Amino acid sequence: MHRNYYRNKVVVITGATGGVGRATAHAFGRHGAKVALLARSSEQLQATRQEVELAGGTAIGIPTDVSDPQQVEAAADRVENILGPIDVWVNNAMVSVFAPVSEIKPEEYRQVTEVTYLGQVYGTMAALKRMRPRNHGSIVLVGSALAYRGIPLQSAYCGAKHGIEGFYDSLRCELKHDRSHIKTCMVQLPAMNTTQFGWVLSRLPRQPKPMGKIYQPEVAAKAILFAAAHNRRSIWVGASTYEAIIGNKFSPSYADQVLARSGYAGQQTDQPENEHRENNVWKPVEGDRGTHGGFANKASNKSLTLWAAMHRNALLVAAIGISAAACLLTSRKAGSR
Repeated sequence: MHRNYYRNKVVVITGATGGVGRATAHAFGRHGAKVALLARSSEQLQATRQEVELAGGTAIGIPTDVSDPQQVEAAADRVENILGPIDVWVNNAMVSVFAPVSEIKPEEYRQVTEVTYLGQVYGTMAALKRMRPRNHGSIVLVGSALAYRGIPLQSAYCGAKHGIEGFYDSLRCELKHDRSHIKTCMVQLPAMNTTQFGWVLSRLPRQPKPMGKIYQPEVAAKAILFAAAHNRRSIWVGASTYEAIIGNKFSPSYADQVLARSGYAGQQTDQPENEHRENNVWKPVEGDRGTHGGFANKASNKSLTLWAAMHRNALLVAAIGISAAACLLTSRKAGSR
């Protein structure tokens, strides 16, 4: 991807004020994009906007609750009125609840579903409404390995991510049927060192943490930028994402057993939880927490599997070349006998 590919392109990012969304906003800013930041907190929008502009981009912040389709539609109108036609829409906003099914309230399931699943649906609809007449644009849906393999204590979030995957399958087929030039991709993420673990609603006895190998949000941002420029069906980030998705296809029952044993302890630190801690399920938590969570000492800054996915054509050519050279060498040896 050329360094200037995103220069002056209009990019919308939902959930843009923390973790993956914020790191993605920074990345588009470094490429000179005009970035529209959508999230609920005006304070965090202002901080993220300043960071994007320091990185080299142009940015506006639009307070938006993505669970409200009218707010999403109004935000899209405002983006095009201020910045111009939308080139890229990144659906990233999410909320979650860490608790067993028996301890999650019906209204909490509804809220997680409306933000994490329907927020992506509404964002996609707003983007398509503007991109279809131009037959141009790119829509990225931020997914998770948990879109394929649910884990204990995150049933609301896993259900929402599964829903996004089903929605995306349908969308992708429809665009192909219409021979549309609109690009789509779903980026499936592993455990990330994001700020969500500091403000997620949790009823666990100890503080929540990401499970498995952890990656910095900048790794996800790199995948999202690549995805927005290429019409790939999906991009899987991190070896653990491959393990979860492929392993579950072959033996979901074995995965059930492993997660039943390790899924509770694996998602909690040794520190007791503060039962009065604020959470962002219903409204944003005051204050700006930046981009990263509290697990930087355990988080990786790179993913070999992502690099391989981004360079798969070059790797294929190299593999063909090596195979051809090996065949030629073998035939020469056989002919010299």
